[in-house]
Amino acid sequence: MANDNIGPHRLVVGAHYGLKDWLAQRVTAIVMASYTLVLLIAFLTATDFSYEGWAGLFAQQWFKMFSFVTFLSLFYHAWVGMRDIWMDYIKPVSIRLVLQVATILWLVACAGWTAQILWRA
Repeated sequence: MANDNIGPHRLVVGAHYGLKDWLAQRVTAIVMASYTLVLLIAFLTATDFSYEGWAGLFAQQWFKMFSFVTFLSLFYHAWVGMRDIWMDYIKPVSIRLVLQVATILWLVACAGWTAQILWRA
């Protein structure tokens, strides 16, 4: 009797389950690193270090959008990380579900607050 469940012929269930999350973590990290570089370049090339100078940078529509996309990337990055922590360390399903829902609600509220801050009059 041959055991076909070893070596290259083994049955692997869900082998690509984490690929999407792994890729999401890398892409969101690249977005956040890019934003950091843009802020660093803006700081190093700035001539007006006053509130008005920084407010002028953040008043530009492209920078507001870039900031919002970066924060959305941060929130999704945090969601993937926190969800993995809850799944790995919280074994009772009911507690894990409550923590995951609380995390989602918190991150959605943060995204709404971010939009309010960036686009308030």
